[in-house]
Amino acid sequence: MLTIALSKGRLADQTLDLMEKAGYDVTAAREKSRKLILEDQNAGLRFILAKPSDVPTYVEYGAADLGVVGKDTLLEEGRQLYEVLDLGVGKCRMCVAGPASLKDKLDEIPNKRVGTKYPNITRNYFEGVKKESVEIIKLNGSVELAPLTGLAEVIVDIVESGRTLYENGLDVLETVADISARLVVNRVSMKMKADEIKPMISRLRDVLQEQEGEN
Repeated sequence: MLTIALSKGRLADQTLDLMEKAGYDVTAAREKSRKLILEDQNAGLRFILAKPSDVPTYVEYGAADLGVVGKDTLLEEGRQLYEVLDLGVGKCRMCVAGPASLKDKLDEIPNKRVGTKYPNITRNYFEGVKKESVEIIKLNGSVELAPLTGLAEVIVDIVESGRTLYENGLDVLETVADISARLVVNRVSMKMKADEIKPMISRLRDVLQEQEGEN
């Protein structure tokens, strides 16, 4: 039995679609109920429905053998996992954004304050990549408010279409990382359940390559 941690919503649906194309019976996971654990003994699959940011935790500690989670969460959490496959869904970017007037002038601002929901990603980018010390202000809600109210000069956040930014007079200044859903595996499970996990990875990879060929 393989236990797979998923977060409810579009990402889970897209993952299940891929698994179906790879020949797996995921009927149990599509059951309309309030259950948080959905199991199919015949298919040999158990699905845990968790909050997105908790998926890597369940996998790291072995409560789940595999999980599907956004690269943003993996970068922020820094869990000890095997990241084995880019599923190519849930695509977006992690970006530094701010007033359009700062385009190509970001490096000119000393002692920057950065508003973000992702303090670890932000710190790693500015200190590790740009070799610059910044003040990070952790926010939980609409980070776009930070530069609009003077709380911070710029923000680091997920950008899909960019519409929310533009409607608030903000623009993408730099791209920190490309984000998409990744398949992750518990390190012990990869050894102990290799006979089940490796074929799943292989079959999913074949589906993704097939889709890529069609596009």
